[in-house]
Amino acid sequence: MDSLDTLCGAILTRRVVSFWYGDANSGIRVVEPHLIASNERDELVLCGWLLRSESALNERKGWHEYHVSKITDLAVLKERFGGPRPGYDANGGGRLHDVQCAAKPAEPR
Repeated sequence: MDSLDTLCGAILTRRVVSFWYGDANSGIRVVEPHLIASNERDELVLCGWLLRSESALNERKGWHEYHVSKITDLAVLKERFGGPRPGYDANGGGRLHDVQCAAKPAEPR
């Protein structure tokens, strides 16, 4: 199973993921994954709500985009999340296209 399949599975089952993100501020990220789509440069990105970061950047909780090609050591955790966070847009805000998978709104209780 490749990273895209694993991430889409986590999105559809609302499971938190952790991964090593290899960019200028490499480190581990723990994220609620919500959407995978292509950006303006046709790069596949994961849109997710950052819960924790162990990088030099010390990112804050909130929405972040991660290039799928820079994600390694991906693990789906037992931890689940209830549904999309405030500000979630299943269409990528018109900036993203070719949606591969997306979280559905939370079921009413």
